[in-house]
Amino acid sequence: AIPLALVFPAHVFGISFAIAFGISAATTNTTTSLAINSIKNESQNQDGGLFASAEEDLARASLVGKDVASATCSAGSSDDDSSSLAVLQEGILLGIRPTPEIFAIMTIYFVEGALGLARLAQTFLLKDTLHLGPAEMSALTGLFTLPWTVKPLYGFLSDGFPLFGYRRRSYLIVAGVVGCLSYTALGADFWNMLEPYASPVAAGAAAVDATGAPSVAMGWLGGRVNYLQGTIAALVLSSACIAFSDVVADGIVVQKTRESDDPKVAGGLQSLCWGSAALGGLISAYFSGSLLEVMGPREIFQITAVLPLLVATIAFFVDEKPVWKQEGSSLSEAGGVEGVDAAPVDGIKEQASALWLAMKQPAIWRPALFLFLWQSTPTGDGAMLYYMTNDLGFGPEFLGRARLVSAAATLVGVWGYQKYLRTVPIKDILFWTTVASAPLGMIQLLLITHANRAIGIPDGAFILGDDVVLSILGEFAFLPTLVLAARLCPPGVEAVLFATLMSIFNGASTVGTEVGAALTKYLDITESNFDNLALLNVICSLSCLYPLLFIGWLDEVGGKSEEEQGEASEIVLDVPSGTVDTTKGER
Repeated sequence: AIPLALVFPAHVFGISFAIAFGISAATTNTTTSLAINSIKNESQNQDGGLFASAEEDLARASLVGKDVASATCSAGSSDDDSSSLAVLQEGILLGIRPTPEIFAIMTIYFVEGALGLARLAQTFLLKDTLHLGPAEMSALTGLFTLPWTVKPLYGFLSDGFPLFGYRRRSYLIVAGVVGCLSYTALGADFWNMLEPYASPVAAGAAAVDATGAPSVAMGWLGGRVNYLQGTIAALVLSSACIAFSDVVADGIVVQKTRESDDPKVAGGLQSLCWGSAALGGLISAYFSGSLLEVMGPREIFQITAVLPLLVATIAFFVDEKPVWKQEGSSLSEAGGVEGVDAAPVDGIKEQASALWLAMKQPAIWRPALFLFLWQSTPTGDGAMLYYMTNDLGFGPEFLGRARLVSAAATLVGVWGYQKYLRTVPIKDILFWTTVASAPLGMIQLLLITHANRAIGIPDGAFILGDDVVLSILGEFAFLPTLVLAARLCPPGVEAVLFATLMSIFNGASTVGTEVGAALTKYLDITESNFDNLALLNVICSLSCLYPLLFIGWLDEVGGKSEEEQGEASEIVLDVPSGTVDTTKGER
């Protein structure tokens, strides 16, 4: 029999390619006008690649479909190499001239999305191999996202401290090699160098090793911790490598945008990068589950190890001169100005000082604090995963399909925001999506109590439908937060402040995950006891409403829609003259 994992891929790849690159231009366009206003002279932001920085992209991105059609007709009428190159450049690369470096950048972003291949393998390794309960796994999930909360530090490091003479290429190679070794260690079971972990779930609370001696306890995790510690270290390290590569890749994109005189590069390169990451994410979403049906988590980690190694290899195609060969090598290539004698470390100090001055302003810290409160509400995702697998009996293949459907629905949410919500004030969008999320979140009570079966809705159909609705609503709420974060950034510290705000956002997600883990533990929800799962769902759903008590903090910057935003940034940084060189600040 042919495994389902090998039957489905052609459809997944074709649909994923069309969705990812068809919507990527619209996704970039979603926040283009704000990027023009808030980061007019500082190019794009450094977290996620959703902003363009040239007015020309507004018209061009909306005509990508026509460009593809015209390019295809051109290829049909002529078979020569130049016609094929035109199809590639105008139809796929959004007008950007194909070079080895462009394909290298696309590959880096594709790998970032494709690394989701190991996501379910990680989940089932913790759940079935290490026998962790829902509270423990939720707590560790929050821990694995910590490297994403310090992304500005990665930018400061790569900008200010060249490694082996390079600020980009060498860090990509190191991150790729270390990430590869992390996944390889997981796939090779750490070459049997670590002592096994005896979970209380599998061996009882008083776990005993082969010699009869009680194992070493580690708080609420319990049991022998050596193998568990190695797993945690490898997963945290791999997450840090992905985050570091993301920051460095964003820096490359910003630099290429600044160096190019072609207006197509500004928005087109960001669209291309986002589309590559979305394509990798869509493909890996399905295979992350289907492959688990035919192999174990360790084998999937071994396959995943190839992806960061690909980043390390492709980094050699990044066009970067050693710092000692550059004109004005004492300057940071992130934003140095020819003829100005300023060391990279001095530039970093200036950026850090300006960042602190900016964050002290009420017009910035109040909205930032609101975003933290809004994102830090608890989640019961870990407990629901155990319920779906242990109680409802769904396997990895179904969970992979659910991830694919959710990823596609997210892109639909991007399109919906672009088409219908760009004229709505940011504050209103956040208010009403938050209000709607409470009852929609509690719809899962039907699944928990099996009431969906009474009304004729199968469990699988209910889960997929719920994922679609919540993913679209989540995108409606998430995109305005990106717009709001960019709107907060005053001239001179746009990129570093935006990256800091996104790090705060990621940190808030970690807090929400950890609070959800604590609630799961307190309510005694385990891998086999789901008596209080309904109560956890109600608490998590209603808690998302309390940040609305502070929504007045958005009055100054959230009262306008994206399209109503004026040409000038609404926030003016109150910094003494000469403190910040506004030509700097790539991150």
